[in-house]
Amino acid sequence: MTENGRPRKRFEVVEVAGPSMVPTLLHGDRLLVRYGAAVRPGDVVVLRHPFQQDLLVVKRAVERRPGGSWWVLGDNPYNETGDSTVFGPVPGELVLATAVLRFRPREDGQRSLRARLSWAASALRPLWTDASASSRLRAR
Repeated sequence: MTENGRPRKRFEVVEVAGPSMVPTLLHGDRLLVRYGAAVRPGDVVVLRHPFQQDLLVVKRAVERRPGGSWWVLGDNPYNETGDSTVFGPVPGELVLATAVLRFRPREDGQRSLRARLSWAASALRPLWTDASASSRLRAR
């Protein structure tokens, strides 16, 4: 870690845990994240939980608030896990990284060529800014 609490690495792979970002991300997905990147509404971000700062969470940055804080929400409307509806706007300094790429690990049972090709076709996906998701989530 650097003096300001941000990691020295520019890129890192993190694992998604839980259902709060379904359907965009599934439990067990891996994300390539970029630290220090500018955050835009619609980005999938990694942040420190405002009340448990040793806990990192993955959410969608919905809108920038006055003072540089972010309103963040999970993509799954049926999941009541912590996001800004629970803890309010997140200070900008707690938003650490933006997700660049999602990849799914291969399952143990995928032995056939067809299964492996199917996995390969769907395993990697860039995570571009999704402004429509930001608008949808804001309307919730």
